[in-house]
Formats: sequence, C-alpha cells, structure tokens
Amino acid sequence: MSKLKIAIQKSGRLSEKSLELLKECGIKFPNGGGKLIAESKNFPIEVLFLRDDDVTKYVEQQVADIGIIGENVYLEANLEVNVLEYLGFGGCRLSLAVSKEVDYQGIEYFEGKKIATSYPFVLEKYLKEKGVKASIEFISGSVEIAPSIGLANGVCDIVSSGSTLMSNGLKEVEKVLDSQAILISNKALDKEKQLLLEKLLFRIKSVLNAKERKYILLNAPNDKLEQIISILPGMKSPTILPLADQGWSSLHSVIQEDQFWEIIDELKALGAEGILVAPIEKMIY
Repeated sequence: MSKLKIAIQKSGRLSEKSLELLKECGIKFPNGGGKLIAESKNFPIEVLFLRDDDVTKYVEQQVADIGIIGENVYLEANLEVNVLEYLGFGGCRLSLAVSKEVDYQGIEYFEGKKIATSYPFVLEKYLKEKGVKASIEFISGSVEIAPSIGLANGVCDIVSSGSTLMSNGLKEVEKVLDSQAILISNKALDKEKQLLLEKLLFRIKSVLNAKERKYILLNAPNDKLEQIISILPGMKSPTILPLADQGWSSLHSVIQEDQFWEIIDELKALGAEGILVAPIEKMIY
C-alpha cells in the first residue's frame, strides 16, 4: 500500500505547529526525538524532518509528496510545486528595515543603495515592481548586522514581533509580503497517493474550519428571533428549541472567531441571555 511522504521542518518556528496539526487530524506518531523519518501508526503517511530550505526542493523532486513550509520560503525557492492550502499558523512578514537614525521618507531611499537579505529573488521582484534599482547582497544568516558593519544600507528579513530589528538598531520601513505556513505538493502524485492526499486534506480543512469558528448557545425572546437569526446564520440556519418559559427559545449556532465580540454585543442588545460560547474541535461540512 502506498504511503504519503510529508516533509516538514526538523526544527524552527513551523516544526512544532506542523506536528500539532497532524495530531489534530487524528494522525499518531511514535514518541522519540532526533528521528529523521517517522511513520504514522494509524494513517498511511511518513514524516520526513528536513532543513527549512530543503522542504520545497524535496517536494519538487518527488522525494516527498507534500510538505509544510512558510510561504516566504516557497516564494524564494521559485520551484514548480502546487500550493494546496493556507494553514493559518507561522504568521510573519518579510520587510525592509534601515538604521533607526535614517530619515526614511519612502521606498525611493533604496535607489542605488545596497540591501542585505536571505531572500534575493523575492526582494528583486518587489523592487522591480516598485521601480527601484538597488544592489542586493545575499546573506544566509544574521542579516540584521549588515548595516552596523557597513555591508549594506538596509536589510530585507523576516519580522514577527520586530524585537530582533530593534535590538540591532533597526526600524521596519516597508512590508514586502505577508507569510504563513502553507501545504504544498509535487505535480506527479499517482492516483493512490492523490486519494490519500484528499483524505488528509479533508481532515486538515475540518481542523482549520473549527479553529476559525465558535459554537454559541443562547436564550432569546421569541419576538426578537428573526433579528437574532439574521446575525446568526450558522452553517445553514440556527437550531431553535422552545424553552419551558413562555415566549423564550434556545438558539444553537456557529460564529466566526473574528466576528465574535461584535456579534455578542449585538445579541445582548437584542435581549439574548445565558450566552455560552465554546471552541469547536472539528467542523465538517
């Protein structure tokens, strides 16, 4: 029987979250650190633990069938793979930064200057779109020190909180792109592996859908039901059950995580009471 081979980072900011996602999909792996390959006990899949920069390459070369990688790394690699799903974790941005002392007025500052980066392909494309001609200095690590040692006038690097830039006397001035973890596949999966991939994608989407939503239960006066239903559509429509109290009903529904507080305020204004909100473990359409 075929097995899917999935490549993930063996260490780094996406490693733990990638394994956590697979476990949330009900896929179990043997315990024990330091392994480069782990085989699932209950799903036909093997995990290959690779260096960050190797994930996209190994997927394109069909050493791995699928992989989880940062969108920034995928774009820089510029290889022929399919993007299957945005995974919602590992969020960061690729930004341009300069010394705090620089009086930065706009992207034109970089015209004719030197920029240090680990992302020369992405940066070159961005500068071309902006009509700026600059010299790009490739550095594989410790990009932030380039201005202080006179190697470059600015840097283009990954930013999460911005603390690393600040500690090196830099300030963020332009966002090149937003990035998050993505699921990629090679372009040569056979039918058997494609079927396995579809099963895995079904599980992943169920987990991601659940993370974006909350289950809500509330009591509401019957004369406000239509107004409440209009802001609580649920997956199709809310479940409504009569209460022992005359003129009141219980509603069960699902709301978007990012609309949570706005919707709660609207519900309270319409007389809703006893509002309970709970996380959803899986959500299957």
